[in-house]
Amino acid sequence: METITYQQLIKDIIENYAHKHPQDNDIETQIVCDTINNHYLLLYVGWQGEKQIYGCPIHVDIKDNKFWIQRDLTEQGIASQLLESGVSKENIVLGFRSPFNRKFTDFATP
Repeated sequence: METITYQQLIKDIIENYAHKHPQDNDIETQIVCDTINNHYLLLYVGWQGEKQIYGCPIHVDIKDNKFWIQRDLTEQGIASQLLESGVSKENIVLGFRSPFNRKFTDFATP
């Protein structure tokens, strides 16, 4: 059985989401994978007429061998996808929740 790294797992999740949710021709989809500092983002950048489009629906960091979900605007949820891939709740931090509120979730509270 193939072993997949945390880095490859989050990259695969982001790439899958980007392919399922394509933007129009005027908006560029950017997948940012900083494997040195462990930052992983999905960005939408472009223009609609005179309006600049810039969005970050997914931002996940890997810190202390835990997934820190900083932003998640997906329907299914990054945490759910990580759990389905075999990651334990103790290795997932809902970074978009305040430190106070994290203790009321089933996920890690660093």
